[in-house]
Formats: sequence, structure tokens, C-alpha cells
Amino acid sequence: MSTESWFDSNNRYLAASLEWLRQKLDHFILESAGESERDTPNPLQRWLGKAETRRPVSGAVKEALARREDAARSEPLPALLLMAQRLQLSVFERDTLLLCAAVEFDPGFAAMCTRAQGNARNYPTFALALAMLDDPNWDALSPHRPLRFARLLEINQPGATPLTAAGLRVDERVVNYLKGLNAMDDRLTALFHPMGEPAPLAPSQMEAATEVINRLRVAAEQGTLPVVQLAGVDAESRQAVAQQVCSALGRRLYRLSTEYLAATAPENESMARLWQRETLLLPVALYADAESAESASADAPGALLRFLSREVGLVFLGIRETPLRVGTATLAVEVHKPTADEQREAWTALLQSRPDQPDGEATAQLLAGQFHLNLHNIREAAASAGGASNGNFKAALWRSCRDLTRPKLDQLAQRLQPKATWNELVLPDEQFKLMRQIAGQVKERHRVYSEWGFRRSMNRGFGINALFAGESGTGKTMAAEVLANDLDLNLYRIDLSAVVSKYIGETEKNLRKVFDAAEQGGAILLFDEADALFGKRSEVKDSHDRYANIEINYLLQRIEQFSGLSILATNMKSALDPAFLRRLRFIVNFPFPSLKERKLIWQKAFPPEVPKTALDFDRLARLNISGGNIHSIALNAAFAAAADGQSITMPLLMNAARSELKKLDRPYNEAEFRA
Repeated sequence: MSTESWFDSNNRYLAASLEWLRQKLDHFILESAGESERDTPNPLQRWLGKAETRRPVSGAVKEALARREDAARSEPLPALLLMAQRLQLSVFERDTLLLCAAVEFDPGFAAMCTRAQGNARNYPTFALALAMLDDPNWDALSPHRPLRFARLLEINQPGATPLTAAGLRVDERVVNYLKGLNAMDDRLTALFHPMGEPAPLAPSQMEAATEVINRLRVAAEQGTLPVVQLAGVDAESRQAVAQQVCSALGRRLYRLSTEYLAATAPENESMARLWQRETLLLPVALYADAESAESASADAPGALLRFLSREVGLVFLGIRETPLRVGTATLAVEVHKPTADEQREAWTALLQSRPDQPDGEATAQLLAGQFHLNLHNIREAAASAGGASNGNFKAALWRSCRDLTRPKLDQLAQRLQPKATWNELVLPDEQFKLMRQIAGQVKERHRVYSEWGFRRSMNRGFGINALFAGESGTGKTMAAEVLANDLDLNLYRIDLSAVVSKYIGETEKNLRKVFDAAEQGGAILLFDEADALFGKRSEVKDSHDRYANIEINYLLQRIEQFSGLSILATNMKSALDPAFLRRLRFIVNFPFPSLKERKLIWQKAFPPEVPKTALDFDRLARLNISGGNIHSIALNAAFAAAADGQSITMPLLMNAARSELKKLDRPYNEAEFRA
């Protein structure tokens, strides 16, 4: 049946029902008027069995009932019958709902209510329904029956008014439904937001969606509906799987905004009941993210669990790892990002559409090897780079992928702008080769792990981590910049003040956010002063020692699981926990620069544009200072020269060097600074 035909049949049934109700009311009014002449009890007392038998039903009522029953035979069912079926309303409850809705459809029913009740009440009441409708049942007034539990009726019960005499009004959402307008309740639109069409899934993710569909169908046959808990670190992948499942089941998925979820129990209960009603009136399902609830407020997780403990239909709960106890049956399924091969295939398919990219396969391999993105992010990056010219498309695509992680990490760490290059890095040959090896391993990860099969025999350790150990000023941070510049990746220095917390468990949460945001592969993590975080575990003497050790143990696990490049910089290598040293792939010791290296650093300390005259680099190299101090001296001398309007000269440099040594409390021979 077409939508237009259903509206016609629904209107016909509604009209027949209202006519039947009008005849019932007329009959009841006449019956009440006759008994009033004999000074008989009121209608409610008559229903309680304390009066004479009612008059026989009139022929007009029977004829109206026959027309109503004839209109009810249409398929699909009219809205009132469909609601009665889905909410399991009794015949009396269904007709009580019709009585209350009649006032909304035809104002003339208000006057009939006044005549029927013999007072100023121009609205329906439970007393009137019990007295005039067929098969009356006192249980219909119970708060656990659908009329009140599902908020089908609004009860106006001021002061000491008895429940049976209280005014009844049909909820606006129910009135619209009976008319054939089946739209989400306005009170829920701020809390529940429709999610779009399902995004394409990778084959591995489609397997997870298929598993959920099959297990839900089995559960439905057994008469249960579990909460589906989708576990994984990527929120977008979890949502995509939930959308795919709902699409297959013919349901529309709504997202629960946990930040607006009421913390108070009565408001929470009211919203849960309204949503319960929606699940019976519309083919809908609910998606809630436990991680977003955790970050919204301290009360949000508890409010979410209280909400989900109700029977609120099909629910998908996004979690990170451990399934939550929601007070009902659960179904836990893991959802991961696409595998490296699936990401490469997705990149290849996108690049094949551009004829200007003949090396699309190589580019796809490069992107999949460096970045760990879901399909939505891959399409987003391609769309962002789509406007680039033919020659710059590959570089624009790389920048788009790199920039995807910035918004998350910018809140947790300090982003450094890498400017240093290999030409500016001065290190002994052994350390320089190690730096080149680090860069090479980052570039060739996909080839070794995926193409050469190492991934199949490894469960962890796909990332690359390195320790940069050496005195302050020996070039550790500069070396990290060189790597970030060469690899064209973001460099983030972890801000210990934003990560370390005095509250138990908060440090681990903050570190988890840092690692999760960097997992997509577009960032290098630099843990400066790493000994503050990665220090040795101590003997447990009190609770503080125990929780401090827990933080270190968590870091041990995450640094090994992290799939990107992480760099630990410290000038106190001996203070690090030995377990960290075992897990490190590279240890680069930054020695104090030798005479030869100091001369080279001095030569590279001045940009080509700097005016300088007759600098004796051999004499400068004899100053026993680190590269960081050399750069400070060169900069201070440049400012002094600019203030005097002259070039940088040896006297200016030696004066700046004398000040630097004084700042460091280092002894020096004044004769060395004389011209």
C-alpha cells in the first residue's frame, strides 16, 4: 500500500473511531440523565457495581462500532491500532487514549465531557473512561502500565484532586502519531542527533559488522536485545560499524549527546521513557560513546549507565577496551582501524582516479606505511588535497594526512616547528649514522612489516623508539627537529605540566590521550627530560610508591605498543628504568663536542646574511662549551653588533663568550679573551 493510501485508510479509521466514541458519549449522557432523575449514584459508583444495570447499548452505537471494525481491517494497521499493538495496550487503555485524543481532534468533545460528568470539567478523566468505556480495568491507572509509564497521557492533578478526577491530556507526540505524522519527539532532538548514511567499511571492519548482525538476530530469536559494546581506539570506526549494522537491520541510528544527559535521576528517567516510546514508534537505534561521556563531566558516565540500564531498545556503546557493566545483557565486539594492506588498497583506489599520478602504487605504499588512518580520514585527506596542482598533489596529500592529528595533540603537547636540517647537525660519525638509520626505518616500515611479512610474526613493537642521551646543549632537541623535517612530520614535545597529575590515574589518562592522538602516524613524540617520566621504579613503602610504579608500568606498555616514532631525551641516562632501555630500538649518545666539532658548529652558527669580519674559528673552537652555548654566544654577539651598527667581530664574540661562561659559573682565563 502506498503512503497516500495508508493516510486515507488511517483517516477513515480515525473518523470511524471518533464517530463511535461520540455515539458512546451520547448514550452515556442519556443514561446518566435518566439515572439522575432517580437520584442514582454517580457514573464511577455505577462502574463499581453499586447501582442498577446499565441500559442496553443503542443501535447507533452498534452501527458505529461495526463501521469502526470494518475500517480496522486495512493493512498496514491504522496508527492507533499499531500503537496499541506495540505498546501492548488493552482495549480499555486504547479507547481511553482515543477519548483523550478526541478533544484534540474535535473541540466539540470538550462540551460532551462536561455534560457527561455533570460538572465544570470540560476534559476527560479516568472516572469518565471507567464509567463509559467497555472492559474497564482499574489497572490502567497504574504508573507501570503504558498510559502513564510511556508518557502517553499528561495528568493535571493539582492539590488534593483524586487521580480519577484529574484532567487528562494526550501527549503532543502521540496526537501527531495518531494523525499519521511519525516524527521524533521535539523534547529529544537536543539530546539525540540522527547520524548520516553508513560510511564504507574495510573488509576487516565489515566482518565485525556482520558478526554483530548475526548475533543480534540470534538474540532476537531468543527474545533478548543486548547492549552492543564496540571496543576499539578509533571512535569513527566504531560509529561506522554501528551505522552499517543499523542499515542492514532497517533502523536509523541516533547519537546520544552525553554532555547534555541529565545527571538527576528523575530527569534521566523521564528521558529514558520518552526514548523507550520512540523505539516502539520508530525503527531507531542509539549510539553512545563512553569515552566522550568520560571527558564531558564527572557525573556523565554515571548518568549514561543509569540511562542504558533501562530497556531503551537497540543500543551501541562505544568503548575503548573493557566492556562496561550496564545492568543488562551485553554483546562485545572489537572494532579496529583498517589494516595496513586495506589502507594501501584504499589509497591506491583514490590515486587511480588521477591520471597525473603514474606512481600511485608507490605513493599509496608510502602513505599507508606512515599514517594509520580510517577510510573516512583517507577520503577526507584526499578531498583536502584535491585542489592541488598536478605536480604538488603528492606533497599536498602528505600534508593533509599529517595535519589530521593536529587538533587533538595541540591540546596535550607543544608543537615545535622543525627548521634544522641534516647540514646543520654536527655529530660524530657513529651517532650521525644512527640518526640516518632512524629516519630510514621510519620510511621503510611498510615494506619490512607488510611486504616482507614481519608483521605476521610480531604482536607489538611496530613503532620506533629512540633515546637521545647527553648533556644539556649537545643537540638532542635539534636532532629531533632534523628527523621531523626530513620525514615531513609534526614534532610534539610533551608538556609534563599538562600530563603529570597529582590525582591517582589522571597521569595515565593524559598519556593515553597523547599516544592515541599520535597513533595515526602524523607526529613524532619528544619526551624532553624523559627521566621525570621514565624514572626507575622504587621499592613500595607506601601507597604513593605503588601508584608511581603503576604510572611507570603503564608507560612501559604504551611506549612498546606505540606504532609511531617516539624520542626520549635526557641528560640523566642512569636515572632511567632499565626496562625502558631494553625496549628501546636506538640509543644515541650525544657526546660533548670535540675541538673539531666545535669549530664546525661555530662555522654553521651564522646565517649567510650575517655581516661578519675576520672571525678566528680555530680560536673560538678552543672554548670548551657545548653547541647550545655556541648558538647563544653567536646570537648575543649578533644583537650587540646590530645595536652598534657594525659587523660581528671577534671582540664582540669574545665578550659574549665571557658573559656566557659567567652565566654558567664556569672558570675561565681572562688572558684568553684579550685581543
